Amino acid sequence: MAASLDPAVYTSLEALLGARRHCHELPLFSRPVRSGRQSGQQSSRLRGRGVDFDQVRAYQPGDDIRNIDWRVTARTQKVHTKVFNEERERPVFVIGEQSPRLFFGSQRCFKSVLAAETCALIAWTALSHHDRVGGMVYSPGVCHEVRPRRDRKALLQLLQLLLKANHALQAGQQAEPEDESEALNLALRHSREIIRPGSILYIICDHAAIDGLNQSLLVPLAGHNDLVLLPVFDPLDTSLPLFGPLDFVQGEQRLTIDTLQSGVRQTYAAQFEQQQQNWLRLARRLRCSLIPLDTRFAAHEQLHDTLTGHPRGGPR
Repeated sequence: MAASLDPAVYTSLEALLGARRHCHELPLFSRPVRSGRQSGQQSSRLRGRGVDFDQVRAYQPGDDIRNIDWRVTARTQKVHTKVFNEERERPVFVIGEQSPRLFFGSQRCFKSVLAAETCALIAWTALSHHDRVGGMVYSPGVCHEVRPRRDRKALLQLLQLLLKANHALQAGQQAEPEDESEALNLALRHSREIIRPGSILYIICDHAAIDGLNQSLLVPLAGHNDLVLLPVFDPLDTSLPLFGPLDFVQGEQRLTIDTLQSGVRQTYAAQFEQQQQNWLRLARRLRCSLIPLDTRFAAHEQLHDTLTGHPRGGPR
């Protein structure tokens, strides 16, 4: 099948493996890579006596007297103590969608390709920080996981799941909207049995997934882990082009929309804007990160620009 060779339509093992070369560009985690392959590289919210100095502050009852900073104490005439950040392992878990609703794109690539390559990029970055990495790939009726481990074998298993699910997508494939929404909810229920408290959880899904998402499933996950939401969208999801009558086909269903009608355009755009607002409200409610992904740009470019606040290509 010729389309299977088109990198805009289907990802490839080479592309998923190639994501590795971008992992050192991304500040996905809270500290730079250092030596020490067993301890993990993530900065804990807990304070303890560790190898990384954090700050000097006024002594408080219960502080370890061995950490008193005698120089600052002598200079200020008040007892001060050194505070350290405790370094702990932070397993990384990626939940990635590969559903028929992602098998669409009008720009650089299909949403399904961007979602798969984002999963691979995050997994490679986690492994480069010497942390356990695992994940789950789901679509309607299918959900496979790789439990977090600190080895390349686990990562390659995750890439194989992504590749298999991505190549299973076909034009004309149809799934009921409620089936696609329930697939994410089932994945979230299952992930609660796998993910250890204190993990970093990345969820890569379709932008429209917010409509059928059971948000209560995310509350305990966000309460015990760091959660990052990455909804994927295409410019045609945001607004209709000024083109005239357009025929939309899904399976045996056909729909014609006149894109020159202002009312149709406004209703279409309002639907996406409402989804945007729902994602923002959810992120605020859970106090988690929200990083929308656009099919016009590569995953590593968008994550770099969002996380550093410094677009490499200038204004887009």
